[in-house]
Amino acid sequence: MIVFTTNFGSFNIELDFENAPKSAENFYKYAKAGFYDGTIFHRVIENFMIQGGGFESDMTEKSTNEPIVNEANNGLSNITGSLAMARTSDPHSATSQFFINVADNFFLDHKNESPQGWGYAVFGKIIDGMDTINTIKACGTGSRAGHQDVPVVEVIIESVKIIDEEE
Repeated sequence: MIVFTTNFGSFNIELDFENAPKSAENFYKYAKAGFYDGTIFHRVIENFMIQGGGFESDMTEKSTNEPIVNEANNGLSNITGSLAMARTSDPHSATSQFFINVADNFFLDHKNESPQGWGYAVFGKIIDGMDTINTIKACGTGSRAGHQDVPVVEVIIESVKIIDEEE
């Protein structure tokens, strides 16, 4: 279990190492290194998703590790409460950014291995704290530093802690 603490409240996630081993391990490494601490949810679209994991408060993008292979063909669906890897138009470009689906977004699921059909790899799910996610998704947004759908009141990821880790 991984606990996110934000200035809007907390929520817990569970990673799916069985179905999305590369994506789950990638996220786990960033979380363990403290990469997400102090980043923001920089993109919020109320009936779609909330995205974070790449920008600091001043909208500076953080340096990341190399991109990972897209695992969207793992059979998992972009349903409400699922976590998926954010990426560019290149299907295999995901690094640190992720999004939480706040609606059933089946159109983001894998359809085929064409650039348009690859989809977005689901690698985890919210297991507690969906009320916090619902508060975040409802916040007002605007444009900032060349980005749209940026929360007017910053949504800061204060910490990301791995709880069930065996030391």
